[in-house]
Amino acid sequence: MSDAGDTADGPSLTGWAEVRLAAEAPAMNRSRTHDRTRWLELTSLPLLLLIWQIAAWVAQSRFLPGPIPVAAEIWDLVWQGPLLGDFRETLLRATIGFATAMCIGTLIGIMLGRSDWADRLFAPWVVVGLNIPAIVVGIICYISLGLTDFALILAVVINKVPLVVTMMREGVRALSADLDEFAQTFRLPFMRRLRIVVVPQLLPYFLAAARAGLSLVWKMVLVFEVLGSDGGVGFRVGLYFQLFDMTGILAYACCFVVVIMVLEYGALRPLEGRLLQWRKDRT
Repeated sequence: MSDAGDTADGPSLTGWAEVRLAAEAPAMNRSRTHDRTRWLELTSLPLLLLIWQIAAWVAQSRFLPGPIPVAAEIWDLVWQGPLLGDFRETLLRATIGFATAMCIGTLIGIMLGRSDWADRLFAPWVVVGLNIPAIVVGIICYISLGLTDFALILAVVINKVPLVVTMMREGVRALSADLDEFAQTFRLPFMRRLRIVVVPQLLPYFLAAARAGLSLVWKMVLVFEVLGSDGGVGFRVGLYFQLFDMTGILAYACCFVVVIMVLEYGALRPLEGRLLQWRKDRT
């Protein structure tokens, strides 16, 4: 006997509705979960500020000012101080170093992933580059080239390239042989094959390298600015350190966090969601 919702020709309208609801249920559940977790993200930073304020009340020390004095210091630095100029210099250095390292590292990573003999020859170089301390590279560049922006950016590139090489090499190794055979069978032109087959598979690795590399670039630029620069966020933090001015240090640190959050939630995450939407649609 057939169910009440079925007919002799197949499922009835009620049956099709049940099938559609069953298919859409996982997506609806993911949407509800995303809404709940979004509230957690929105309350994360206010919770951190609250903990900071409580810690300042408990400590009652000039070495741990609360959020309100730091906010007042930020206001003064923005309108009357060098904060905007310092961030402009640091952002420019970080952008140039990041873009250069991503281009060089991507090309080398693809080459090592496609060539077994090249990978065997240069793999030890990559291991050395991953493990050598960044500050050593920075000092060597400064001693060799002087206290210049070129030396700073070169040190950043040398430190970041091995990370990008490693991730892109693994991405090339993970390319699907079936899709490659499919492209060869249908004789796809090189550019179309690159756009349809290769780039979508390498994109997650490229974005992961960009996100990890961006965090490293920021830290390295600030350290190198402390070592031997005449401007920038790191230079200013070094001056505040010499004066034991914790309010100024925290003011620059908070502005730095704001810039990072804007890049993460305003640029990287939307870009990643848009470029990798095909993976969500497939699942």
